[in-house]
Amino acid sequence: MAIQKIVMYPAEVLEKKCRPVVKFDRKLAKLLDDMYETMIEYDGVGLAAPQIGIDERIAIVDIDNELGTIEMINPQIIETSGEQNGPEGCLSFPDLFGEVTRPNYVKIEAYNRKGKKYTLEAEEFLARAILHEIDHLDGILFTTKVSRYLEEDELKGVEME
Repeated sequence: MAIQKIVMYPAEVLEKKCRPVVKFDRKLAKLLDDMYETMIEYDGVGLAAPQIGIDERIAIVDIDNELGTIEMINPQIIETSGEQNGPEGCLSFPDLFGEVTRPNYVKIEAYNRKGKKYTLEAEEFLARAILHEIDHLDGILFTTKVSRYLEEDELKGVEME
């Protein structure tokens, strides 16, 4: 496994819609392992392939709960509902945080590393993290959804994407 370099804004790959994954092979499994190591190294709760310069619909989320690491390949949002407002940051925008409104509930379909389709429902912080990463795959950055930017002292003890 290898830690990858995080792509920083304004890299072009961060603002383009990613290509679907068509091959579920060892190379994909290694990429997912590398993404996990990279996310942990940089203290993130999610990472999308474009954040390491790869134009493919691959993202992972791990909010340190009983679900463990969620690997989303070619994810599709099936349903959303409710509303939540909270702080978000992004590994591609170091030291930048803002208030973002997102749905409180999301239902997705995606594939795992073996190409098996699954459905997942999430609420609250997990829903926020999943939606943030899927946005990356569509070339949408959290900065386009910020209602106001936050100062560092507003972030102490706050759970954040």
